[in-house]
Amino acid sequence: MAISVDPIDTTLWIHIFIQMAAWGVIFPVGMVLGIVKNRWHVPVQVLGTALAILGYALGHMHGGREFRHDNVHSKFASPISFMLFAQVLIGIYLKLHIERGVFGKIRRVVKLAHGIIGKALPVFAWTQMIFGGITALGFCQGDHLWLKRTGRSQEFFDSAVITAWGVVNTFTEHRWGSEWVENDWQHTTMGVIWWCAGLVGIWLSRDRDGRPKRNVIPGFIILITGWAFGGHPQHVHVSAEVHKVYGYTLMAAGATRIIEVSFVLRDRPTPEDARETNSFQYIPVFLLFASGFMFMGATEEQMALVADSGMDHIAYILILFSLASLLFLFTLMLIHLYDVNANRDSLHKSADTGRLGPRLDGHVPIRDANEFELEGLMSDDEEVNPAKLAQDDDESLNSTLGKNSDGHAR
Repeated sequence: MAISVDPIDTTLWIHIFIQMAAWGVIFPVGMVLGIVKNRWHVPVQVLGTALAILGYALGHMHGGREFRHDNVHSKFASPISFMLFAQVLIGIYLKLHIERGVFGKIRRVVKLAHGIIGKALPVFAWTQMIFGGITALGFCQGDHLWLKRTGRSQEFFDSAVITAWGVVNTFTEHRWGSEWVENDWQHTTMGVIWWCAGLVGIWLSRDRDGRPKRNVIPGFIILITGWAFGGHPQHVHVSAEVHKVYGYTLMAAGATRIIEVSFVLRDRPTPEDARETNSFQYIPVFLLFASGFMFMGATEEQMALVADSGMDHIAYILILFSLASLLFLFTLMLIHLYDVNANRDSLHKSADTGRLGPRLDGHVPIRDANEFELEGLMSDDEEVNPAKLAQDDDESLNSTLGKNSDGHAR
């Protein structure tokens, strides 16, 4: 037995929520604060470490449900705890600012290691939380073991990962030498299309002069994968419905990705100094978040658990979308936290010297408003005289103010 029949007791629930707060929220926030050299970096990480130690202790003090001693969550706790311990020691060393002798010479290397470990911890923490859920429910045992598997455009890396995974999928989804059963054909041919199309994506990621070039192949692969998953035959009704919605979501992610590259960005890379993100660009990202949650929540054991709970597929899918929304929100908050701290000077500069122009009552950018009105009336061959535009702005402002004054006088 992977788990005992006992329920999860209060102590273990406290362990779960404390560790989720420490590793899933506090440490990532502290990581971003460290990147931007914010003074709250150390206090936040100290708080996270204290909670992590408390949560670790509670994890060994609980009663109720018992687990196999060699479960993956327990095994992974040692390396991630060692990473945290090393990070704390390195942080103390850097805080002491010892710059004499050999300690001063290795400070740069230690600082680099501190940054690498700090950025890796949230990834390892997310993995450990997934392992915790697997262990708590007794999943991935017996027949349900997991298979352990710049100067370039974004699509190069996407296509490279897709190609590599396609090769793995081609030779691992069917036990070679045995009969082809159930979904073997679909899983194996899905791997084939991944590495075949992935190679095309790699080839198209550079133009004839070797410069980075965008392409829609990864979006196409995501779309075709969603179509394939949506048609997987399932033995349980709730599983069939979840796979269907998962397929639709993945297809939508692929389609919107193609639209983004082809029509929103028009094959151009996203500028590094872009202050605004097109609202459409959030759609494929969120859909990938949601499809990822549905993929992780559509295992055979999880589907059996949902079917036995009495919950219908609609409620379950809405829960998965809710979790995806929360993680998406948290990710956006981390990015925002980094952006406002790392680009503070550029934000002030753009506000002071940008093309905001004079404002009416502190709200309407007059120049922008006039340019917007003129834009639809001008042909491509016509040009706007900046001096004339500025003069028109002043005259328009004076004229408007005069009319308002006259109106009040009457």
